[in-house]
Amino acid sequence: MLPLTVIIPWRAQATRLAAFDAVVDWYRSNIPGVDIMTIDSDETVFNLSRCRNLGIDAISDRDRVVVINDADTIPQLAALREAVAAAATSGLVHLPYTEYHWLGSAGTAQYADGMPLEDCDFELVRGACSGVYVTTPASWFSHGGQDERFRGWGFEDAAWHLAHETLLGAPPQRHVGSVFALHHEPQLREGPQYDANANLMQQYRDAARDPAAMRSLVFATSESRTVARPAECPALAAGRHGAVGAVAPRSVLQGCSERPPRSLEHRGDRRRQLVDRRGVGS
Repeated sequence: MLPLTVIIPWRAQATRLAAFDAVVDWYRSNIPGVDIMTIDSDETVFNLSRCRNLGIDAISDRDRVVVINDADTIPQLAALREAVAAAATSGLVHLPYTEYHWLGSAGTAQYADGMPLEDCDFELVRGACSGVYVTTPASWFSHGGQDERFRGWGFEDAAWHLAHETLLGAPPQRHVGSVFALHHEPQLREGPQYDANANLMQQYRDAARDPAAMRSLVFATSESRTVARPAECPALAAGRHGAVGAVAPRSVLQGCSERPPRSLEHRGDRRRQLVDRRGVGS
Protein backbone atom coordinates (compact mmCIF):
# COMPACT_ATOMS: atom_id res chain seq x y z
CA MET A 1 0.00 0.00 0.00
CA LEU A 2 1.36 3.40 -1.00
CA PRO A 3 2.10 5.87 1.80
CA LEU A 4 -0.25 8.79 2.26
CA THR A 5 0.85 11.80 0.22
CA VAL A 6 0.35 15.22 1.78
CA ILE A 7 0.69 18.22 -0.54
CA ILE A 8 1.66 21.45 1.22
CA PRO A 9 1.64 24.69 -0.81
CA TRP A 10 4.66 26.51 0.52
CA ARG A 11 6.82 29.57 0.01
CA ALA A 12 9.24 30.21 2.84
CA GLN A 13 8.55 33.26 5.00
CA ALA A 14 10.22 33.85 8.34
CA THR A 15 6.97 34.29 10.27
CA ARG A 16 5.53 31.06 8.84
CA LEU A 17 8.43 28.69 9.48
CA ALA A 18 7.35 27.68 12.99
CA ALA A 19 3.82 26.82 11.85
CA PHE A 20 5.16 24.88 8.86
CA ASP A 21 7.52 22.89 11.09
CA ALA A 22 4.64 22.10 13.46
CA VAL A 23 2.47 20.78 10.61
CA VAL A 24 5.27 18.59 9.24
CA ASP A 25 6.15 17.32 12.71
CA TRP A 26 2.50 16.38 13.34
CA TYR A 27 2.29 14.33 10.15
CA ARG A 28 5.64 12.64 10.75
CA SER A 29 4.58 11.72 14.29
CA ASN A 30 1.06 10.52 13.48
CA ILE A 31 1.29 8.89 10.05
CA PRO A 32 4.32 6.60 9.67
CA GLY A 33 5.87 6.76 6.21
CA VAL A 34 3.90 9.84 5.17
CA ASP A 35 5.10 11.37 1.90
CA ILE A 36 5.18 15.17 2.25
CA MET A 37 5.32 17.16 -0.98
CA THR A 38 5.87 20.91 -0.79
CA ILE A 39 4.85 22.87 -3.87
CA ASP A 40 5.24 26.38 -5.25
CA SER A 41 4.78 27.95 -8.68
CA ASP A 42 6.97 30.50 -10.42
CA GLU A 43 4.50 33.35 -9.96
CA THR A 44 5.82 36.44 -8.20
CA VAL A 45 2.69 36.67 -6.04
CA PHE A 46 2.06 33.44 -4.15
CA ASN A 47 -0.81 31.63 -5.84
CA LEU A 48 -2.38 29.13 -3.47
CA SER A 49 -4.89 27.85 -6.03
CA ARG A 50 -2.19 27.12 -8.57
CA CYS A 51 -0.04 25.35 -6.01
CA ARG A 52 -2.93 23.12 -5.00
CA ASN A 53 -3.68 22.31 -8.63
CA LEU A 54 -0.03 21.64 -9.44
CA GLY A 55 0.33 19.35 -6.47
CA ILE A 56 -2.72 17.31 -7.41
CA ASP A 57 -1.67 17.19 -11.07
CA ALA A 58 1.66 15.68 -10.00
CA ILE A 59 -0.19 12.54 -8.85
CA SER A 60 -0.14 10.10 -11.76
CA ASP A 61 -2.86 7.79 -10.38
CA ARG A 62 -6.05 9.80 -10.79
CA ASP A 63 -7.88 7.61 -8.26
CA ARG A 64 -5.30 7.86 -5.49
CA VAL A 65 -6.41 9.65 -2.33
CA VAL A 66 -4.16 12.51 -1.28
CA VAL A 67 -4.30 15.35 1.25
CA ILE A 68 -3.84 19.02 0.43
CA ASN A 69 -2.80 20.68 3.67
CA ASP A 70 -2.16 24.37 4.27
CA ALA A 71 1.22 25.08 5.82
CA ASP A 72 -0.34 26.38 9.04
CA THR A 73 -3.16 23.91 9.74
CA ILE A 74 -3.22 20.65 11.71
CA PRO A 75 -6.13 18.17 11.52
CA GLN A 76 -7.36 15.59 14.00
CA LEU A 77 -6.22 12.09 13.15
CA ALA A 78 -9.55 10.26 13.44
CA ALA A 79 -11.41 12.67 11.17
CA LEU A 80 -8.55 12.66 8.68
CA ARG A 81 -8.58 8.85 8.51
CA GLU A 82 -12.34 8.84 7.95
CA ALA A 83 -11.99 11.35 5.14
CA VAL A 84 -9.18 9.40 3.48
CA ALA A 85 -11.25 6.21 3.54
CA ALA A 86 -14.37 7.89 2.15
CA ALA A 87 -12.70 9.99 -0.54
CA ALA A 88 -11.61 6.96 -2.53
CA THR A 89 -15.09 6.27 -3.90
CA SER A 90 -17.34 9.27 -3.18
CA GLY A 91 -16.46 11.42 -6.17
CA LEU A 92 -16.42 14.42 -3.82
CA VAL A 93 -13.73 16.39 -2.03
CA HIS A 94 -13.73 15.83 1.73
CA LEU A 95 -13.10 18.28 4.56
CA PRO A 96 -11.98 16.44 7.72
CA TYR A 97 -13.58 18.89 10.13
CA THR A 98 -16.78 20.50 11.29
CA GLU A 99 -14.98 23.09 13.43
CA TYR A 100 -12.12 25.32 12.33
CA HIS A 101 -10.11 26.62 15.27
CA TRP A 102 -7.85 29.60 14.65
CA LEU A 103 -5.46 29.51 17.59
CA GLY A 104 -4.05 33.01 17.27
CA SER A 105 -0.82 33.98 19.00
CA ALA A 106 -1.98 32.88 22.46
CA GLY A 107 -3.23 29.45 21.43
CA THR A 108 -0.24 28.85 19.18
CA ALA A 109 2.12 29.66 22.06
CA GLN A 110 0.21 27.23 24.28
CA TYR A 111 0.62 24.49 21.68
CA ALA A 112 4.33 25.24 21.34
CA ASP A 113 4.60 24.86 25.12
CA GLY A 114 3.10 21.38 24.95
CA MET A 115 -0.63 21.93 25.50
CA PRO A 116 -2.87 19.61 23.44
CA LEU A 117 -4.40 21.35 20.44
CA GLU A 118 -7.90 20.68 21.71
CA ASP A 119 -7.17 22.63 24.91
CA CYS A 120 -5.59 25.70 23.35
CA ASP A 121 -7.37 29.06 23.17
CA PHE A 122 -9.00 29.63 19.82
CA GLU A 123 -11.42 31.53 17.65
CA LEU A 124 -14.07 29.41 15.97
CA VAL A 125 -14.27 30.26 12.27
CA ARG A 126 -17.76 29.46 11.07
CA GLY A 127 -18.23 28.42 7.46
CA ALA A 128 -14.53 27.73 6.86
CA CYS A 129 -13.91 25.56 3.82
CA SER A 130 -10.13 25.49 3.52
CA GLY A 131 -7.09 24.34 5.46
CA VAL A 132 -7.18 20.59 4.80
CA TYR A 133 -8.69 18.88 1.76
CA VAL A 134 -8.85 15.13 1.09
CA THR A 135 -9.43 14.13 -2.52
CA THR A 136 -8.45 12.13 -5.56
CA PRO A 137 -7.14 13.94 -8.63
CA ALA A 138 -10.22 12.75 -10.51
CA SER A 139 -12.56 14.32 -7.95
CA TRP A 140 -10.49 17.51 -7.68
CA PHE A 141 -10.49 18.25 -11.39
CA SER A 142 -14.04 17.01 -12.07
CA HIS A 143 -15.26 20.47 -11.06
CA GLY A 144 -12.21 22.43 -12.19
CA GLY A 145 -9.97 22.32 -9.13
CA GLN A 146 -9.35 25.86 -7.87
CA ASP A 147 -9.34 28.97 -10.02
CA GLU A 148 -5.78 30.19 -10.51
CA ARG A 149 -6.94 33.73 -11.23
CA PHE A 150 -7.19 34.20 -7.46
CA ARG A 151 -3.77 35.47 -6.42
CA GLY A 152 -2.49 36.50 -3.04
CA TRP A 153 -5.01 36.26 -0.21
CA GLY A 154 -8.71 35.76 -0.45
CA PHE A 155 -11.77 34.05 -1.86
CA GLU A 156 -10.31 31.08 -3.74
CA ASP A 157 -11.72 28.58 -1.26
CA ALA A 158 -15.21 30.09 -1.16
CA ALA A 159 -15.32 30.17 -4.97
CA TRP A 160 -14.17 26.55 -5.08
CA HIS A 161 -16.89 25.56 -2.62
CA LEU A 162 -19.57 27.13 -4.84
CA ALA A 163 -18.17 25.38 -7.92
CA HIS A 164 -18.08 22.03 -6.12
CA GLU A 165 -21.68 22.31 -4.96
CA THR A 166 -22.99 23.63 -8.28
CA LEU A 167 -21.19 21.22 -10.61
CA LEU A 168 -21.19 18.07 -8.46
CA GLY A 169 -24.62 18.59 -6.94
CA ALA A 170 -23.37 18.40 -3.35
CA PRO A 171 -21.09 20.38 -1.05
CA PRO A 172 -17.73 18.95 -0.01
CA GLN A 173 -18.32 16.13 2.46
CA ARG A 174 -17.40 16.94 6.04
CA HIS A 175 -16.31 14.67 8.86
CA VAL A 176 -16.86 15.44 12.53
CA GLY A 177 -13.73 16.90 14.02
CA SER A 178 -11.59 20.01 14.22
CA VAL A 179 -8.65 21.54 12.44
CA PHE A 180 -6.28 23.96 14.14
CA ALA A 181 -4.81 26.95 12.30
CA LEU A 182 -1.59 28.27 13.80
CA HIS A 183 -0.63 31.90 14.11
CA HIS A 184 1.63 33.75 11.67
CA GLU A 185 1.84 37.21 10.18
CA PRO A 186 -1.31 37.76 8.07
CA GLN A 187 -1.25 38.54 4.37
CA LEU A 188 -2.39 41.86 2.92
CA ARG A 189 -6.17 41.99 2.63
CA GLU A 190 -6.57 45.13 0.58
CA GLY A 191 -5.35 46.68 -2.65
CA PRO A 192 -5.84 46.02 -6.39
CA GLN A 193 -5.24 42.26 -6.27
CA TYR A 194 -7.59 41.78 -3.34
CA ASP A 195 -10.22 43.83 -5.19
CA ALA A 196 -9.72 41.69 -8.31
CA ASN A 197 -10.22 38.56 -6.20
CA ALA A 198 -13.40 40.02 -4.73
CA ASN A 199 -14.74 40.86 -8.20
CA LEU A 200 -14.02 37.32 -9.43
CA MET A 201 -15.73 35.94 -6.34
CA GLN A 202 -18.86 37.88 -7.29
CA GLN A 203 -18.89 36.06 -10.63
CA TYR A 204 -18.92 32.78 -8.72
CA ARG A 205 -21.84 33.95 -6.59
CA ASP A 206 -23.72 34.94 -9.73
CA ALA A 207 -23.11 31.49 -11.26
CA ALA A 208 -24.03 29.53 -8.13
CA ARG A 209 -26.81 26.97 -8.70
CA ASP A 210 -26.49 27.45 -12.49
CA PRO A 211 -24.34 24.54 -13.74
CA ALA A 212 -24.01 25.89 -17.28
CA ALA A 213 -22.88 29.32 -16.09
CA MET A 214 -20.53 27.80 -13.52
CA ARG A 215 -19.03 25.42 -16.06
CA SER A 216 -18.36 28.31 -18.40
CA LEU A 217 -16.75 30.34 -15.62
CA VAL A 218 -14.59 27.51 -14.33
CA PHE A 219 -13.47 25.82 -17.54
CA ALA A 220 -13.36 28.65 -20.10
CA THR A 221 -10.18 30.27 -18.79
CA SER A 222 -7.43 30.33 -21.42
CA GLU A 223 -4.68 32.27 -19.65
CA SER A 224 -1.34 30.53 -19.60
CA ARG A 225 -0.19 28.36 -16.72
CA THR A 226 3.37 28.33 -15.45
CA VAL A 227 5.37 25.36 -14.31
CA ALA A 228 5.89 24.27 -10.75
CA ARG A 229 9.15 24.41 -8.88
CA PRO A 230 10.10 22.65 -5.64
CA ALA A 231 9.34 24.84 -2.65
CA GLU A 232 12.29 25.88 -0.55
CA CYS A 233 12.44 25.29 3.19
CA PRO A 234 15.67 25.42 5.19
CA ALA A 235 14.48 22.78 7.68
CA LEU A 236 13.59 20.32 4.94
CA ALA A 237 16.73 21.08 2.96
CA ALA A 238 18.78 20.38 6.05
CA GLY A 239 17.15 16.98 6.38
CA ARG A 240 15.19 17.75 9.52
CA HIS A 241 11.94 16.48 8.08
CA GLY A 242 13.16 14.48 5.09
CA ALA A 243 13.38 15.33 1.42
CA VAL A 244 11.01 17.58 -0.43
CA GLY A 245 8.77 15.63 -2.76
CA ALA A 246 9.26 16.14 -6.48
CA VAL A 247 6.62 17.98 -8.48
CA ALA A 248 5.59 17.57 -12.09
CA PRO A 249 6.33 20.40 -14.53
CA ARG A 250 2.71 20.66 -15.60
CA SER A 251 -0.27 22.61 -14.37
CA VAL A 252 -3.95 22.22 -14.97
CA LEU A 253 -6.85 24.61 -15.09
CA GLN A 254 -8.45 26.07 -12.14
CA GLY A 255 -11.60 27.99 -7.57
CA CYS A 256 -14.22 31.55 2.19
CA SER A 257 -11.57 33.81 2.75
CA GLU A 258 -12.79 37.06 4.11
CA ARG A 259 -12.92 37.56 7.83
CA PRO A 260 -15.93 39.69 8.83
CA PRO A 261 -16.49 41.28 12.26
CA ARG A 262 -16.02 38.97 15.20
CA SER A 263 -18.43 38.13 17.96
CA LEU A 264 -17.48 36.69 21.34
CA GLU A 265 -18.65 33.57 23.08
CA HIS A 266 -17.50 32.16 26.41
CA ARG A 267 -17.18 28.43 26.97
CA GLY A 268 -16.06 27.42 30.44
CA ASP A 269 -13.04 29.46 31.46
CA ARG A 270 -11.69 29.92 27.93
CA ARG A 271 -12.64 32.87 25.78
CA ARG A 272 -13.87 31.69 22.44
CA GLN A 273 -14.37 34.06 19.51
CA LEU A 274 -16.65 33.24 16.65
CA VAL A 275 -15.81 34.28 13.12
CA ASP A 276 -18.43 33.75 10.43
CA ARG A 277 -17.34 33.02 6.86
CA ARG A 278 -20.76 32.23 5.45
CA GLY A 279 -21.57 34.56 2.58
CA VAL A 280 -17.90 35.38 2.23
CA GLY A 281 -17.19 38.81 0.91
CA SER A 282 -20.80 39.95 1.14
